[in-house]
Amino acid sequence: MGLGESPALVIIDFTNGFDDPAQFGGGNIRPAIAETAKLLIHCRALGIPVAHTRVVFAADGSDSNLLARKILPLATLTESNPASHIVPVLKPELGELVIKKRDPSAFFGTDFCAWLARRHVDTLLVTGCTTSGCVRATVVDALGYGFRPIVVTDAVGDRALGPHEASLFDMGQKYADLKSRAEIAAELDARRRLPAAE
Repeated sequence: MGLGESPALVIIDFTNGFDDPAQFGGGNIRPAIAETAKLLIHCRALGIPVAHTRVVFAADGSDSNLLARKILPLATLTESNPASHIVPVLKPELGELVIKKRDPSAFFGTDFCAWLARRHVDTLLVTGCTTSGCVRATVVDALGYGFRPIVVTDAVGDRALGPHEASLFDMGQKYADLKSRAEIAAELDARRRLPAAE
């Protein structure tokens, strides 16, 4: 599908809990956070819109759902729990969207689609975790809503490499383009250097 004219970056669920192998993390999530931090700096320098997602449930359980029933520890990710907060290296800046979600996709039950449309976004650079879960769900929905998904392969992570690699293969076959952080950065820079059309 290629890179469109107006990309945005989404960083899915890179929170303290997913950075901790003793909680929701492990696998290649931590290296993916490091690569995402580099891409985030790059995108901010180019003025590319940035969105972050966090899983957040109400402390009293009033908004508990089937996802929390399937994965019981997710219900502990409340606003007051540090595990639900974005890792410091990716701390959102003013003007960046922070989506609080309770389901896998960044689009489901949120105003993410409208936020992207207001910014005339046509391409979504997807980073975050887990590759086989919330990343994949967001990619499938992005395609359905008409945004070109590009999965940044070294900036997404999972608790195990098997599901990570299988999900990348599957998304690349059916739902998204796959590019490394370096490839995306080079393409964004090359576009910026192109002379204006006369």
